[in-house]
Amino acid sequence: MFRKHPIQVEKLVKVILRSNGLETPWLQRRLIESWDKVAGGLAAQYTTEKYIRNQTLFVHIEHPALRSEINMMRSSLVEKLNAEVGSMVITEIRLV
Repeated sequence: MFRKHPIQVEKLVKVILRSNGLETPWLQRRLIESWDKVAGGLAAQYTTEKYIRNQTLFVHIEHPALRSEINMMRSSLVEKLNAEVGSMVITEIRLV
């Protein structure tokens, strides 16, 4: 039998994740994984730890000069990371 109104798989997965309370952790994981792509290879090389708490992405960068450069680009990185995920996951980045 054919359905009159088929549902796209992507929408079905989002509905299942949302109904089980797993959408936010899934989006946070995707955002953390996209850090290397958005921030660039050099930043990825010196990044040792990344985690999200209260809509803030905490990033530990070992290289002081790179840390100050990323500190100046925080607002644009927030926009790019959220755009990469397709949802408003974080509101700020803190470098530790």
